[in-house]
Amino acid sequence: MGSMVAAIGSFLEARSRGGKWLVRIEDLDPPREVPGAADNILRTLEGMGLHWDGEVMHQSDRHDAYASALDTLKGNDDAFGCICTRKDLTDSGGLEVYPGTCREGLPVGLEARSWRLKMPLEGELAWEDGGCGPQCHLRSAVGDVVLKRADGHWAYHLASVVDDVSQGVTDVVRGQDLMASTAAHLAIQEALKVPAPGYVHLPVRRNAEGQKLSKQTKAPAVNVSEAGKVIQETLVFLGQSMPTLDSPQRMLEEAAANWHLHLQCL
Repeated sequence: MGSMVAAIGSFLEARSRGGKWLVRIEDLDPPREVPGAADNILRTLEGMGLHWDGEVMHQSDRHDAYASALDTLKGNDDAFGCICTRKDLTDSGGLEVYPGTCREGLPVGLEARSWRLKMPLEGELAWEDGGCGPQCHLRSAVGDVVLKRADGHWAYHLASVVDDVSQGVTDVVRGQDLMASTAAHLAIQEALKVPAPGYVHLPVRRNAEGQKLSKQTKAPAVNVSEAGKVIQETLVFLGQSMPTLDSPQRMLEEAAANWHLHLQCL
């Protein structure tokens, strides 16, 4: 149900404005991927009446695009190689923001394990959020975010920005738990000299312990046979009027006609 908030909210935001709704499979972490999971996601969306526009993009097919973007950042001195391990950072106090250890270069003879964005040290990253209003993050609080991980896999931040540009995305609608990621994405967009889309951050559904409903918190999968109930529950959670219980397609059409963003931001 946690993922359905972002799926239904983004779908209705697009449809209510006459836009296209795009689906992207973020399969850049093979060790964590469950066989058949991507197909199951697509079947679930279809069962909920959430029909996407165009082809589904798979990030696992996009390695060359991410490599090209990283090369651009390297060439402009907007990225640097890093040799720090998790243990190094933990021994440094376990800081959430990278302390800049490798910003000025690596010791002779050592090769980079990962690559990071060279975040400007001064200033702010700000945007007008379509769901939560004005947002502002200090660049120093975002830090030198990872672009390519030490295990060789591309980081979500770089891949997301590159794919948004490639797909011509004008608006991103996702959960408030990704608000900090948006600040990082704005910095990468700025460094790559590409336009930033608009952003809408939706409330996050949580369990009784306050944890986000997700696979990590063992939330059960939605039941496609109860699509109408799932749609109704999600719309109520998003502060929308209750649609007439009908086919998922008809319910979503009615919801799109009455869609309004009036969200509680946490």
